[in-house]
Amino acid sequence: MKINGQNNGVRIVKSSVTWDAAGTTLLNFLAGRFTYRSADEWRKLILDGTVTYNDKAVAPDTLLAIGGVVEYRPGELVEPPAELSYRILYEDGDLLVVDKPGNLCVHPAGPFFKHTLWYLLREKYGEELHFVNRLDRETSGAMIVALRPEVAAKLERVEMTKVYLVLVHGDFPEKLTADGFLFHDDLSVIRKKRRYAETAPENVKCESCLTTFRKIARKGEFSLVEATLGTGRMHQIRATLASLGYPVAGDKLYGLDENFYLRQKHDALSDADRAALVFPRQALHAWKLSFRHSASGEIINCTAPAPDFMA
Repeated sequence: MKINGQNNGVRIVKSSVTWDAAGTTLLNFLAGRFTYRSADEWRKLILDGTVTYNDKAVAPDTLLAIGGVVEYRPGELVEPPAELSYRILYEDGDLLVVDKPGNLCVHPAGPFFKHTLWYLLREKYGEELHFVNRLDRETSGAMIVALRPEVAAKLERVEMTKVYLVLVHGDFPEKLTADGFLFHDDLSVIRKKRRYAETAPENVKCESCLTTFRKIARKGEFSLVEATLGTGRMHQIRATLASLGYPVAGDKLYGLDENFYLRQKHDALSDADRAALVFPRQALHAWKLSFRHSASGEIINCTAPAPDFMA
Protein backbone atom coordinates (compact mmCIF):
# COMPACT_ATOMS: atom_id res chain seq x y z
CA MET A 1 0.00 0.00 0.00
CA LYS A 2 1.21 3.49 -0.85
CA ILE A 3 0.16 6.72 0.82
CA ASN A 4 0.70 9.97 -1.05
CA GLY A 5 -0.37 13.54 -0.59
CA GLN A 6 -1.50 14.84 -3.90
CA ASN A 7 -4.63 16.94 -4.33
CA ASN A 8 -3.44 19.71 -2.00
CA GLY A 9 -2.22 17.53 0.81
CA VAL A 10 -5.25 15.25 1.08
CA ARG A 11 -4.44 11.77 2.36
CA ILE A 12 -4.83 9.20 -0.42
CA VAL A 13 -4.13 5.52 0.19
CA LYS A 14 -3.54 3.42 -2.93
CA SER A 15 -2.99 -0.31 -3.27
CA SER A 16 -2.20 -2.16 -6.50
CA VAL A 17 -3.74 -5.59 -7.02
CA THR A 18 -1.10 -8.32 -7.21
CA TRP A 19 -1.49 -11.85 -8.55
CA ASP A 20 -2.43 -13.30 -5.15
CA ALA A 21 -5.42 -10.93 -4.84
CA ALA A 22 -6.69 -11.30 -8.42
CA GLY A 23 -10.20 -12.74 -8.55
CA THR A 24 -10.97 -11.60 -4.99
CA THR A 25 -13.92 -9.28 -4.41
CA LEU A 26 -13.13 -5.72 -3.42
CA LEU A 27 -14.81 -6.22 -0.04
CA ASN A 28 -12.89 -9.41 0.78
CA PHE A 29 -9.63 -7.79 -0.35
CA LEU A 30 -10.08 -4.86 2.01
CA ALA A 31 -11.44 -6.81 4.96
CA GLY A 32 -8.73 -9.47 4.68
CA ARG A 33 -5.77 -7.16 4.24
CA PHE A 34 -6.71 -4.11 6.31
CA THR A 35 -8.19 -5.56 9.47
CA TYR A 36 -8.33 -2.28 11.36
CA ARG A 37 -11.88 -1.98 9.93
CA SER A 38 -14.58 -4.64 9.95
CA ALA A 39 -16.14 -6.05 6.76
CA ASP A 40 -19.32 -4.07 7.44
CA GLU A 41 -17.32 -0.85 7.80
CA TRP A 42 -15.49 -1.50 4.51
CA ARG A 43 -18.81 -2.29 2.80
CA LYS A 44 -20.23 1.07 3.88
CA LEU A 45 -17.13 2.93 2.69
CA ILE A 46 -17.34 1.22 -0.71
CA LEU A 47 -21.04 2.05 -1.07
CA ASP A 48 -20.35 5.66 0.00
CA GLY A 49 -17.72 6.02 -2.75
CA THR A 50 -14.93 6.60 -0.24
CA VAL A 51 -13.19 3.53 -1.70
CA THR A 52 -12.86 3.31 -5.50
CA TYR A 53 -11.45 0.78 -7.95
CA ASN A 54 -9.64 2.08 -11.03
CA ASP A 55 -10.95 5.59 -10.24
CA LYS A 56 -14.59 4.47 -10.23
CA ALA A 57 -17.18 3.80 -7.55
CA VAL A 58 -18.03 0.09 -7.78
CA ALA A 59 -20.01 -2.54 -5.90
CA PRO A 60 -18.49 -4.44 -2.94
CA ASP A 61 -18.60 -7.73 -4.88
CA THR A 62 -16.56 -6.37 -7.81
CA LEU A 63 -13.84 -8.85 -8.79
CA LEU A 64 -10.30 -7.47 -8.83
CA ALA A 65 -7.79 -7.97 -11.64
CA ILE A 66 -3.97 -7.87 -11.60
CA GLY A 67 -2.74 -4.29 -11.90
CA GLY A 68 -6.00 -2.74 -10.76
CA VAL A 69 -5.77 0.13 -8.27
CA VAL A 70 -7.82 0.35 -5.09
CA GLU A 71 -7.96 3.88 -3.70
CA TYR A 72 -9.17 4.97 -0.28
CA ARG A 73 -9.55 8.56 0.94
CA PRO A 74 -9.94 8.42 4.70
CA GLY A 75 -10.26 12.18 5.22
CA GLU A 76 -8.91 13.86 8.33
CA LEU A 77 -7.78 11.38 10.99
CA VAL A 78 -6.49 11.94 14.50
CA GLU A 79 -2.78 11.18 14.31
CA PRO A 80 -0.54 9.96 17.15
CA PRO A 81 1.71 12.64 18.64
CA ALA A 82 5.10 13.22 17.03
CA GLU A 83 8.08 15.53 17.44
CA LEU A 84 7.35 18.16 14.80
CA SER A 85 10.34 20.48 15.18
CA TYR A 86 13.20 20.19 12.70
CA ARG A 87 16.31 22.21 11.93
CA ILE A 88 17.82 23.21 8.58
CA LEU A 89 21.58 22.57 8.57
CA TYR A 90 22.20 23.64 4.96
CA GLU A 91 20.02 25.15 2.24
CA ASP A 92 20.36 26.37 -1.34
CA GLY A 93 18.18 26.30 -4.43
CA ASP A 94 19.00 22.65 -5.14
CA LEU A 95 18.82 20.86 -1.82
CA LEU A 96 18.38 20.93 1.93
CA VAL A 97 20.17 19.14 4.72
CA VAL A 98 17.66 18.67 7.53
CA ASP A 99 18.23 17.66 11.15
CA LYS A 100 15.27 15.34 11.71
CA PRO A 101 14.11 14.86 15.29
CA GLY A 102 13.47 11.46 16.78
CA ASN A 103 9.87 10.22 16.84
CA LEU A 104 9.04 11.65 13.42
CA CYS A 105 8.30 9.59 10.30
CA VAL A 106 9.94 10.75 7.08
CA HIS A 107 7.10 9.67 4.76
CA PRO A 108 3.38 9.16 5.37
CA ALA A 109 2.78 5.67 6.69
CA GLY A 110 0.10 3.99 8.77
CA PRO A 111 -1.63 6.60 10.94
CA PHE A 112 0.95 9.31 10.15
CA PHE A 113 0.33 11.88 7.41
CA LYS A 114 0.61 15.48 8.60
CA HIS A 115 2.88 14.33 11.41
CA THR A 116 5.69 13.53 8.97
CA LEU A 117 8.81 15.34 7.81
CA TRP A 118 7.49 15.14 4.24
CA TYR A 119 4.36 17.08 5.12
CA LEU A 120 6.18 19.66 7.28
CA LEU A 121 8.73 20.42 4.55
CA ARG A 122 6.08 20.39 1.84
CA GLU A 123 4.26 23.28 3.51
CA LYS A 124 7.38 25.44 3.21
CA TYR A 125 9.17 24.15 0.11
CA GLY A 126 6.37 22.80 -2.08
CA GLU A 127 5.50 19.35 -3.36
CA GLU A 128 8.72 18.61 -5.27
CA LEU A 129 10.66 16.90 -2.47
CA HIS A 130 13.00 13.94 -2.92
CA PHE A 131 14.63 12.32 0.12
CA VAL A 132 18.11 11.18 -0.88
CA ASN A 133 18.77 9.27 2.35
CA ARG A 134 16.19 8.07 4.85
CA LEU A 135 16.08 7.49 8.56
CA ASP A 136 13.80 5.33 10.68
CA ARG A 137 11.06 7.08 12.60
CA GLU A 138 12.98 6.86 15.90
CA THR A 139 16.38 7.77 14.42
CA SER A 140 17.32 11.45 14.50
CA GLY A 141 19.88 13.44 12.55
CA ALA A 142 21.05 14.67 9.16
CA MET A 143 19.14 13.93 5.96
CA ILE A 144 19.49 15.27 2.41
CA VAL A 145 16.38 16.48 0.60
CA ALA A 146 16.62 17.38 -3.09
CA LEU A 147 14.25 20.06 -4.36
CA ARG A 148 14.19 18.77 -7.95
CA PRO A 149 14.20 15.24 -9.39
CA GLU A 150 17.33 15.80 -11.50
CA VAL A 151 19.24 16.91 -8.38
CA ALA A 152 18.08 13.79 -6.55
CA ALA A 153 19.24 11.58 -9.43
CA LYS A 154 22.72 13.11 -9.33
CA LEU A 155 23.01 12.94 -5.54
CA GLU A 156 22.12 9.25 -5.51
CA ARG A 157 25.38 8.64 -7.43
CA VAL A 158 27.51 10.87 -5.20
CA GLU A 159 29.79 9.24 -2.62
CA MET A 160 28.87 10.29 0.92
CA THR A 161 30.44 9.95 4.34
CA LYS A 162 27.87 9.12 7.02
CA VAL A 163 28.81 9.01 10.69
CA TYR A 164 26.35 8.08 13.44
CA LEU A 165 26.33 8.30 17.21
CA VAL A 166 24.83 5.35 19.03
CA LEU A 167 24.40 4.34 22.67
CA VAL A 168 24.78 0.61 23.23
CA HIS A 169 24.49 -1.76 26.15
CA GLY A 170 27.81 -3.05 27.44
CA ASP A 171 31.48 -2.07 27.38
CA PHE A 172 32.19 -1.71 23.66
CA PRO A 173 35.73 -2.35 22.30
CA GLU A 174 37.90 0.68 21.56
CA LYS A 175 37.68 -0.06 17.82
CA LEU A 176 35.85 -2.65 15.78
CA THR A 177 35.33 -3.18 12.04
CA ALA A 178 32.29 -5.25 11.07
CA ASP A 179 32.83 -6.51 7.52
CA GLY A 180 30.27 -9.17 6.78
CA PHE A 181 26.72 -9.88 5.67
CA LEU A 182 23.13 -9.02 6.58
CA PHE A 183 20.26 -11.44 6.05
CA HIS A 184 16.77 -12.24 7.33
CA ASP A 185 16.66 -13.33 10.97
CA ASP A 186 14.80 -16.63 10.75
CA LEU A 187 14.85 -16.92 14.55
CA SER A 188 12.53 -13.93 14.83
CA VAL A 189 8.76 -13.78 14.31
CA ILE A 190 9.19 -10.25 12.91
CA ARG A 191 9.54 -10.37 9.13
CA LYS A 192 11.72 -7.30 8.68
CA LYS A 193 14.26 -8.18 11.34
CA ARG A 194 17.79 -8.91 10.10
CA ARG A 195 20.94 -10.53 11.41
CA TYR A 196 24.65 -9.91 10.84
CA ALA A 197 27.44 -12.48 10.42
CA GLU A 198 31.04 -12.27 9.25
CA THR A 199 30.50 -15.24 6.92
CA ALA A 200 27.55 -15.53 4.56
CA PRO A 201 25.32 -18.49 5.43
CA GLU A 202 24.72 -20.99 2.65
CA ASN A 203 21.57 -20.84 0.52
CA VAL A 204 20.45 -17.57 2.13
CA LYS A 205 19.95 -14.25 0.37
CA CYS A 206 22.52 -11.85 1.84
CA GLU A 207 23.78 -8.30 1.47
CA SER A 208 27.39 -7.40 2.14
CA CYS A 209 27.86 -4.65 4.70
CA LEU A 210 30.71 -2.72 6.25
CA THR A 211 30.63 -0.58 9.40
CA THR A 212 33.54 0.86 11.37
CA PHE A 213 32.93 1.47 15.08
CA ARG A 214 34.91 3.51 17.60
CA LYS A 215 34.10 3.87 21.29
CA ILE A 216 33.91 7.49 22.43
CA ALA A 217 33.01 7.04 26.09
CA ARG A 218 31.49 4.70 28.64
CA LYS A 219 29.12 5.56 31.46
CA GLY A 220 27.60 2.91 33.69
CA GLU A 221 26.10 0.12 31.60
CA PHE A 222 26.28 2.06 28.33
CA SER A 223 28.93 2.92 25.75
CA LEU A 224 28.73 5.87 23.38
CA VAL A 225 29.96 4.69 19.99
CA GLU A 226 30.75 6.36 16.68
CA ALA A 227 29.64 4.31 13.66
CA THR A 228 30.89 5.10 10.14
CA LEU A 229 29.05 3.46 7.28
CA GLY A 230 30.98 1.76 4.51
CA THR A 231 27.71 0.58 2.95
CA GLY A 232 24.14 1.75 3.35
CA ARG A 233 21.90 -1.22 4.14
CA MET A 234 18.54 -1.34 5.88
CA HIS A 235 18.97 -1.58 9.67
CA GLN A 236 22.72 -1.97 9.14
CA ILE A 237 23.93 -0.42 12.40
CA ARG A 238 21.17 -1.80 14.62
CA ALA A 239 21.28 -5.36 13.26
CA THR A 240 25.08 -5.47 13.32
CA LEU A 241 25.36 -4.25 16.90
CA ALA A 242 22.64 -6.61 18.12
CA SER A 243 24.39 -9.58 16.51
CA LEU A 244 27.72 -8.54 18.02
CA GLY A 245 26.16 -8.51 21.49
CA TYR A 246 25.94 -4.73 21.97
CA PRO A 247 22.27 -3.88 21.29
CA VAL A 248 21.24 -0.27 20.78
CA ALA A 249 19.76 1.27 23.91
CA GLY A 250 16.05 1.98 23.65
CA ASP A 251 15.71 -0.14 20.50
CA LYS A 252 12.44 -2.06 20.61
CA LEU A 253 13.25 -4.34 17.66
CA TYR A 254 17.00 -4.98 17.98
CA GLY A 255 17.38 -4.21 21.67
CA LEU A 256 17.15 -6.43 24.72
CA ASP A 257 13.79 -8.01 23.79
CA GLU A 258 11.96 -7.89 20.44
CA ASN A 259 8.66 -8.33 22.30
CA PHE A 260 8.91 -4.62 23.09
CA TYR A 261 8.37 -4.05 19.36
CA LEU A 262 5.37 -6.39 19.23
CA ARG A 263 3.76 -4.74 22.24
CA GLN A 264 4.42 -1.25 20.90
CA LYS A 265 2.58 -2.16 17.67
CA HIS A 266 -0.52 -2.79 19.77
CA ASP A 267 0.08 0.26 21.99
CA ALA A 268 0.61 -2.12 24.90
CA LEU A 269 4.00 -1.10 26.32
CA SER A 270 3.83 -1.20 30.10
CA ASP A 271 5.56 1.07 32.60
CA ALA A 272 7.94 -1.81 33.31
CA ASP A 273 8.71 -2.08 29.58
CA ARG A 274 9.51 1.63 29.37
CA ALA A 275 11.74 1.40 32.44
CA ALA A 276 13.64 -1.53 30.89
CA LEU A 277 14.09 0.38 27.61
CA VAL A 278 15.57 3.31 29.61
CA PHE A 279 15.13 5.75 26.71
CA PRO A 280 11.87 6.71 24.95
CA ARG A 281 13.37 5.87 21.54
CA GLN A 282 16.32 4.07 20.01
CA ALA A 283 19.55 5.91 20.81
CA LEU A 284 20.76 6.28 17.21
CA HIS A 285 21.61 9.64 15.63
CA ALA A 286 22.89 10.55 12.15
CA TRP A 287 25.64 12.85 13.41
CA LYS A 288 27.85 13.90 10.49
CA LEU A 289 27.20 13.97 6.77
CA SER A 290 29.72 14.93 4.10
CA PHE A 291 29.26 14.94 0.30
CA ARG A 292 30.18 16.79 -2.87
CA HIS A 293 27.49 19.15 -4.13
CA SER A 294 26.15 17.83 -7.44
CA ALA A 295 26.05 21.30 -9.02
CA SER A 296 28.85 23.40 -7.53
CA GLY A 297 31.29 20.60 -6.74
CA GLU A 298 31.74 22.08 -3.25
CA ILE A 299 32.24 19.68 -0.34
CA ILE A 300 29.30 20.09 2.04
CA ASN A 301 29.99 19.13 5.67
CA CYS A 302 27.06 19.08 8.08
CA THR A 303 26.88 18.13 11.74
CA ALA A 304 23.60 17.55 13.56
CA PRO A 305 24.09 18.20 17.30
CA ALA A 306 23.56 15.12 19.44
CA PRO A 307 20.24 14.89 21.30
CA ASP A 308 20.41 15.87 24.97
CA PHE A 309 20.06 12.32 26.27
CA MET A 310 23.06 11.21 24.18
CA ALA A 311 25.29 14.23 24.70
